[in-house]
Amino acid sequence: MQALRYWDYYNLTDTFTDLHERAKQKGAFNRLYELITSRENILLAYRTIKSNKGSKTAGTDGKTIENLKVITDSDLVNLIKTKLENYHPKKVRRVYIPKANGKMRPLGIPCILDRLIQQCFKQVLEPIAEAHFYKHSYGFRPLRSTHNALARVQFLINNGGLHYIVDIDIKGFFDNINHSTLLKQLWNLGIHDRKVLRIISRMLKAEVEGEGIPEKGTPQGGILSPLLSNIALHDLDVWVAGQWENFQPNHAYTKRNKYNALKKSKLKEGFIVRYADDFKILCRDWKTAQKWFHAVRLYLKDRLNLDISPDKSKILNLRKKKSEFLGFTIKATIKGKKAVAHTGVIDKKKQQIKLQYKKLIQDIKKSPSAGNAHRFNSFVLGIHNYFKKATHVFIEFSRLAYDLKKFTYNRLKQIGKYEHPNNPPPTYRKFYSTSYRTFNVDGIYLYPIVDVRTSKNLNFSQEMTPFTVEGRSLIIKKLSGHVQTEIIKMMKSDNPQRSAEFLDNRISRYSMVMGKCEITGMFLFANDVHCHHYVPTYLGGDDKYNNLRILHRDVHTLIHATNEQTIIGLKRMLGLTEPMLQKVNQYRKMSNLEIVV
Repeated sequence: MQALRYWDYYNLTDTFTDLHERAKQKGAFNRLYELITSRENILLAYRTIKSNKGSKTAGTDGKTIENLKVITDSDLVNLIKTKLENYHPKKVRRVYIPKANGKMRPLGIPCILDRLIQQCFKQVLEPIAEAHFYKHSYGFRPLRSTHNALARVQFLINNGGLHYIVDIDIKGFFDNINHSTLLKQLWNLGIHDRKVLRIISRMLKAEVEGEGIPEKGTPQGGILSPLLSNIALHDLDVWVAGQWENFQPNHAYTKRNKYNALKKSKLKEGFIVRYADDFKILCRDWKTAQKWFHAVRLYLKDRLNLDISPDKSKILNLRKKKSEFLGFTIKATIKGKKAVAHTGVIDKKKQQIKLQYKKLIQDIKKSPSAGNAHRFNSFVLGIHNYFKKATHVFIEFSRLAYDLKKFTYNRLKQIGKYEHPNNPPPTYRKFYSTSYRTFNVDGIYLYPIVDVRTSKNLNFSQEMTPFTVEGRSLIIKKLSGHVQTEIIKMMKSDNPQRSAEFLDNRISRYSMVMGKCEITGMFLFANDVHCHHYVPTYLGGDDKYNNLRILHRDVHTLIHATNEQTIIGLKRMLGLTEPMLQKVNQYRKMSNLEIVV
């Protein structure tokens, strides 16, 4: 994770680790404000915000990250400290984005300085909250994903024999979080710094442009909101788990026969799996599921002041009906002597895929460029990467491909070659076979939507966290598995000014080096990837695969830097070894630049 490198640069890794450990020991934190407003934490927040695409979106004051870039580090730190002395956030900009059901989702966009302040708070509060969070909550948390949540549901069906599912839909969750309850929950997590709690209260009550001051809810779009929403539902997780999974029976038991001891307790058996406000409780029988349904409804109302949607909340027997979760369908189907989880793609999502597919094909027809071909490939690889965890993904996408085949052929037959890929680039061969015919547009083979295979969905490793030494070592080992995800992002951001050869070879090179910087060896996320010409184009270099190098953007800046202060700062941040520095100088020589020492 790039974040870990930034933590080291600002000497905050041990600080965050200590916060996490103290929180695990149920410690109280009375002096967090000093840490939140420390120079190191503010500059870390700025660097984090700067690398986020959302930083270029303006709030109600019309300012973006570009307005902060001209400020010196010292002035920025003083500006944040001064603003927080008597903090009053500026009005939040209201925007609407389309939801999957055709409705509009309201987002609240704070001003850039308020976003930076929220990031300062998030960095300090997250290690504390993470120490308390329930292990099977997966949304808006470091390293966790929708696939992890789905894997847990599959595990409970396959290994636990739990075929009844309680689907609860909270009515307008983000808009109805009770502010007083949330502040009490922060206190219960050990956050006892009253100044910090007072500022968070003011963040929650930031005026929304055109709507006034909210009495409840956390605005979707704020940097701190996802963390606060998890804190709001943390009590629900703990309560449900405490009713069965984490309950300590009075009967004597060993770890292996705890289940038998729990059965003697006459409690209702149930396991919660949550992703943000979307959660399921899996049970063994209909009677137990009914008890859970009513108990959760009352708990949400009485303890958290939240209502459920009666028309969207229900109990299902998975052996008879499908449940929907995070874009997937889930059904328990008899296989041999037991029922196993079969997963597919929900109908609504398939319709969305068709619409987006057709739009991208139309874009290619209008302008058959390498950039449009890459955007199409990014879309196909993205949906394959997401839905390949479904057990029936091949069947689902075969049907989609059949429905779209004639449409595709009729629109592209005059602008591309329809053929079996002949010597496709490494990235194509890595993800797709050549047995399916597809179109070649401007030298780019379009990825076939039909060619996808199920990938085993594994449970999340609970030891993996950025807040412990052991967790960080696991992260480093696991990073190579994210190459495909980062390739998807890179293809979306392809520069239309670049040649088709460059765009394709850049992706191929990244894939070949397994996403690692060719000088430092660190894994690179898409936002940090720069593609360097070993022989510069202005000295006769070309866009061929062998002339490209994948580098971290700061390493690339160092290779071309001429300002002495810039060079000193980058060397310190990157922590280059002697062999790495030799490589940097080798690249600089090829660009006719002086070596750095």
